[in-house]
Amino acid sequence: MIQPRPRTIPEATVARLAVYLRVLTALTESGRSTVSSGELAAAAGVNPAGLRKDLSHLGPCGVRGVGYEVRTLRDRISGVLGVERSRACVLVGIGNLGSALADYAGFGSRGFEFVGLFDASAPRIGQRIGGLTVRPIDDLEDVVTATQASIGVITTPAEVAQSVCDRLATAGVRSILNFAPVTLAAPAGVDVRKVDLSVELQVLAFMGQQRLVGELA
Repeated sequence: MIQPRPRTIPEATVARLAVYLRVLTALTESGRSTVSSGELAAAAGVNPAGLRKDLSHLGPCGVRGVGYEVRTLRDRISGVLGVERSRACVLVGIGNLGSALADYAGFGSRGFEFVGLFDASAPRIGQRIGGLTVRPIDDLEDVVTATQASIGVITTPAEVAQSVCDRLATAGVRSILNFAPVTLAAPAGVDVRKVDLSVELQVLAFMGQQRLVGELA
């Protein structure tokens, strides 16, 4: 495995690297050996200049006139993102969204493994989802400690999300993905990323409306 350079990569670039990795993985599975910057950029939804700038953070990657070796670039990005290391995750909130995430098999191939599912609702405790049994929220700290889980996913109602965030941070979780429709306050050293599906839908609706206006103009 080629070791990544010890450099700081912007957060926005890291997000795009994850997209490139997904595309490169699919190309590898289809038997492709090389890919041009134009092809890779189009598949990832970026422009070629932006792609080359992102990949410049990894050091020399491509060959002029040839493009990129798919497996080599995939492995380089995997090393930078740490995909080769499995990361233990816990998920709190087993509603429709939480259940769907817990049951999704694709996380394992990206280096993420759910080691604990939790809910405060008695009817949900004991259910089997994705090979795991839903446990009471009171077990959260013990499971995080025992499994050394470093990532927590919150899919609870907004009114309890902050308390869950506090418990995760106190237990030792240092990265939190929040799907609850509320902004969370986390202590220093704990990273929180918010995914608001309603906002994303509103953005798409606005873009569609603007496109329609442009077509009618």
